[in-house]
Amino acid sequence: MDNKNRGLIAILVIVLVIVIDQVSKIWVKTHMSLYESIEISSWFKIYFVENPGMAFGWKLGGKLFLSLFRIVAIFFIGYYLYRLVKQGYKGGYIACIALILAGAFGNIIDSIFYGEIFSASYQGHVASFVSLGEGYSSWLHGNVVDMLYFPLINGTFPSWLPVWGGENFIFFSPIFNIADSAITVGIFILLIFYRKTLSVSLEKKR
Repeated sequence: MDNKNRGLIAILVIVLVIVIDQVSKIWVKTHMSLYESIEISSWFKIYFVENPGMAFGWKLGGKLFLSLFRIVAIFFIGYYLYRLVKQGYKGGYIACIALILAGAFGNIIDSIFYGEIFSASYQGHVASFVSLGEGYSSWLHGNVVDMLYFPLINGTFPSWLPVWGGENFIFFSPIFNIADSAITVGIFILLIFYRKTLSVSLEKKR
């Protein structure tokens, strides 16, 4: 495989993930009110939430800090991916890094633009597109749209269990989006199949 094909793989992965991610987010944002859910099965729901934090709703620092952090991270990952293509790394490894880059880029789109182009979402009210400056927030302060919810197991802790005894629990409660999924899948595949390649590539950068 030549470098041109490696570059095409990276571009295809990035474009595909971003398009699917943004189409799904825009549909949810403009068709569902906040906290509304659509049950696909007993273990899978489309459940609309917004979060100002990191992947899977985790929070870190202020909103502006998070947005700037994502932009810097995208710059470095993008440059790293460019170097990988130029140096002729395996297509699978390049695809993994492209997944991570696409996921990060997908969420930064929400952070940068959504506060400016959408009205606010809240319970009982579906958001709509608005003119620039009339949105629910400002540049770099938009919330990330999440909607994929997999409550695989819903049960109750045994009464004899300390602290949590008798309380309800849901196994796998995070709500996430396509961009989060791309980042997670890319990282898992890297760690399982390309750990050595990752170590070698990082060593070369030093």
